[in-house]
Amino acid sequence: MAQVIGVPKEVFPGEKRVATVPEVVEKLAKLGFSVIVESGAGAAATIGDAAYEAAGARIVPDAASLWAGADIVFKVRAPAASEVAMMREGQTLVSFVWPAQNPDLMQQFAAKKATVLAMDSVPRISRAQKCDALSSMANIGGYRAVIEAAHEFGRFFTGQITAAGKVPPAKVFVIGAGVAGLAAIGAASGLGAIVRANDTRAEVADQIKSLGGEFVPVDYQEEGSGVGGYAKVMSEGFQKAQREVFAKQAREVDIIITTALIPGKPAPKLITAEMVQSMKPGSVIVDMAAEQGGNCELTEPGKVVTKHGVIIIGYTDLPSRLPRQASNLYATNLFRLAEELCKAKNGEFLVNMEDEVIRGTTVVKEGAITWPPPPPKLSAAPAAAPAQAAAKPAAAEKKGHGHGGGGEPMSAGGTALLFGGAALLFALIGAFAPAAFLGHFTVFVLACFVGYMVVWNVTPSLHTPLMSVTNAISSIIIIGALVQIAPPGVAGEAARPDGVIRWLAVTGIALTAVNMFGGFAVTRRMLSMFRK
Repeated sequence: MAQVIGVPKEVFPGEKRVATVPEVVEKLAKLGFSVIVESGAGAAATIGDAAYEAAGARIVPDAASLWAGADIVFKVRAPAASEVAMMREGQTLVSFVWPAQNPDLMQQFAAKKATVLAMDSVPRISRAQKCDALSSMANIGGYRAVIEAAHEFGRFFTGQITAAGKVPPAKVFVIGAGVAGLAAIGAASGLGAIVRANDTRAEVADQIKSLGGEFVPVDYQEEGSGVGGYAKVMSEGFQKAQREVFAKQAREVDIIITTALIPGKPAPKLITAEMVQSMKPGSVIVDMAAEQGGNCELTEPGKVVTKHGVIIIGYTDLPSRLPRQASNLYATNLFRLAEELCKAKNGEFLVNMEDEVIRGTTVVKEGAITWPPPPPKLSAAPAAAPAQAAAKPAAAEKKGHGHGGGGEPMSAGGTALLFGGAALLFALIGAFAPAAFLGHFTVFVLACFVGYMVVWNVTPSLHTPLMSVTNAISSIIIIGALVQIAPPGVAGEAARPDGVIRWLAVTGIALTAVNMFGGFAVTRRMLSMFRK
């Protein structure tokens, strides 16, 4: 039997987002679900009840009716106590939950024997990107942070030269180059500001530069990447060097935007009161980590305050300040998760704990708390490289003692025997095979060798553009088809192949032409992505 998805009106003060939009209601119906929406749920995001009804949803008058009639509830914010009280036993909830910060709420879910999927716990792996609501909201938050800073700042972002005088461009310093930080860098650069940015992960430097920013490094060597693409807690030595860099930037820039957060931990204090005091009067700080305590010591969550002549913005609802856009993206994330949970398209959720994405997102399963999940499986394990390197001398030592074994490097005698056998095979082929076959076979062997070496020696990150180029280059096989249509050195009737060969060659030419031009077209489009 098809399940009913319910979308209540958010009760958190000031929350304007809604968990689904009319466009997504239609898509959920195609998966077999029925959708009910509380009256007025989308009003703050400028979505009326009539739009939901036109998309196929049924409007219910109040929250009690919705919680009573829904098998699955889609929400934005974690449920309030009043909403938990309305939950039915065995109900499924999909929303932001923040299990590490809300242990009491997790116990309440368990008491209701509920199944809860937390959108803040979606694994940071490639296959789960379409469900990654944290990134969607961080993208909006980073953009909105720049807009809020521009609203409070007393000048243009871009530099101007007018008859009334010269206006210098604003200088913006972004701390943290995750999704939110990169969105802020792009928005500030687009407004014409001079943008600088810092992150503990050195690998993001190229991303910062590609968006028009300048990477400001810390003169201290330490790896800053943590699990799942997040930053990790750094050593005291690194933090001291980092504070010196931030203090220098605070004296120079007009706007600071901080985005530094580590999952499950309070926001690190990066901007001290002394740094704020050293900033120019009228400067602005936007603390995007305000909800978790803030990156600035003087931040007051949810408020805009002025300290030492510096405006400090501590809004905790930046994505909600673009409610329609945020609702669209969040609703799409929920729909993509629903696709994973309802692959049969029969209107029923199947919480498959063997699926890595579903397992990581599920924090309560039928009353049993399943959070935290096991660590994500990594496709590569850099830490294993030293062990492999250390194993090589051991293998060499074994070989020196005359011991054989599977997986060890081939001895010099074995290599010579292999090449000798291959040479004998080629000699036999050359002695007995037709001359034409020998020529084609030689080209085939060389092509295999060259192709293998080309792909093997290219870093995996370049394999996609490499394949598009090699697809085009490999279209040299079109020459073979042309030769079959008109063999070289033969004139007259003898030059004409029979009908079957001719049409096979023509078909080969057509397909190869698609491969050739398509390869270069794909390469061109991929390269254009890296051009500003």
